[in-house]
Amino acid sequence: MNEKSQFRELWGIFLAFFKIGSFTFGGGYAMIPLIEKEVVDKKAWISKEDIIDVFAVAQSIPGAIAINSATLIGYKIKKKKGSYAATLGVILPSFLIILLIATVFSKFQDNIIVQNAFKGIRPAVVALIFIAAVNIGKTAIKDKISLVIALVAFTLILVFDVHAIFAVIGGAVVGLVLYKIPNNKSKYICNKDV
Repeated sequence: MNEKSQFRELWGIFLAFFKIGSFTFGGGYAMIPLIEKEVVDKKAWISKEDIIDVFAVAQSIPGAIAINSATLIGYKIKKKKGSYAATLGVILPSFLIILLIATVFSKFQDNIIVQNAFKGIRPAVVALIFIAAVNIGKTAIKDKISLVIALVAFTLILVFDVHAIFAVIGGAVVGLVLYKIPNNKSKYICNKDV
């Protein structure tokens, strides 16, 4: 592959993640549906199954889920250079916006229009996060066991205030045990669709 076409691909990765970073309010979880739509549906860079794995790994390692996801997806597409392009693309809009806001926010923070705009943005972010949960659930929950794991993790996190990383690790352990038991009974249990 020549340098010009490689640059074009890296530029495409950068622009895709720059767009995601530019139009997402509410942090990393709000970016999940936009990342999925861009890299799975529009660009077909990775599959629906792979994006679930990316989000799971991105959530379980230190750092922001959006940045981790961008880095992992960029790496999957074009190795190191792809990870640099995707990470820079997703970070740069926030950096520029925060820089701009920091210079002018003190002048506008008490403005009623700005306050009302943020009152409208917050519920929209909740909708984005809910859509991400539904889309990931459709792909990740394929049988009764995965449904039970999801419900137990949800209960542990919401009701018992267990840290998300422990729920992810617990899900991984349960998955390893239940989906890899080499007898016919476990295969029957784990392969029954929801």
